[in-house]
Amino acid sequence: MSVTVRVPAKVNVQLAVGAARADGFHDLANVFLAVGLYDEVTVTPADELRVTCEGPDADRVPLDRTNLAAKAAIALAERYGRDADVHLHIAKDIPVAGGMAGGSADGAGALLACDALWGTGASRDELLDICAELGSDVPFSLVGGAALGTGRGEKLTALEVGGTFHWVFAMAERGLSTPAVFREFDRLAEGRNVPEPLASRDLLAALAKGDPDALAATLSNDLQPAALSLFPELADTLAAGRTAGALATLVSGSGPTTAHLARDPASAAEIAEKLRTSGTCKSVRVASGPAAGATLVEGRR
Repeated sequence: MSVTVRVPAKVNVQLAVGAARADGFHDLANVFLAVGLYDEVTVTPADELRVTCEGPDADRVPLDRTNLAAKAAIALAERYGRDADVHLHIAKDIPVAGGMAGGSADGAGALLACDALWGTGASRDELLDICAELGSDVPFSLVGGAALGTGRGEKLTALEVGGTFHWVFAMAERGLSTPAVFREFDRLAEGRNVPEPLASRDLLAALAKGDPDALAATLSNDLQPAALSLFPELADTLAAGRTAGALATLVSGSGPTTAHLARDPASAAEIAEKLRTSGTCKSVRVASGPAAGATLVEGRR
């Protein structure tokens, strides 16, 4: 018996970052939107915990217990007093180290899949508690849709979305480390007052209306200057997206994937083609959101 769970990527339509806390984390106002790029995590009983991976850049995915999917299986097993003896197979389609929560998606997918395989009967709140222990973005990977994340990003409030938003994602030639981007944010913030992170009312209204023009006017990412400082070439990709007709462009999360908002599917296809030939990125993907969170695919024998 095996269980497969499909989990979406995310784009941060707003990422407001507060000053570093005493514990080294930052308070956030993080507006997540799940988009239709997916990883699939398949869990099968095994003699011991094992992780395998296939897909683009699979060679960059850790296959030991540092992988969030492995951590999720271990955390659930410990909570229910059993061994995490499973084979976790990750079919990756979310960019690796791209600021789209691919690792977090794998953690949420493994958690839901192990819960189904073992029949633990864990409540949604229990699963979300484990997700929050695993990482700041993992709870949203479980729930999907759109949500405001506060605290470290793990405290979620579901948001209304009044339509479908169309995106083009440009993948970079190399990755960016999220901790390194936050360290650069702190360095750039030295000597200045960092305001309390708050969600933009105009942005939340744009999401609720499903208005791409209004959303374009309100997109923001406080980590973008830090990402550009560490990876200056991303500015060329952002500029290429605007030239190609994107309503707005921004670095997705901690980067280095860049997100380009399109008015409709036809515009997205045109922007994608122009970005592919721009010479400013490795590859391009088109996706729309909101998308459902971690979803069980029928268990297979």
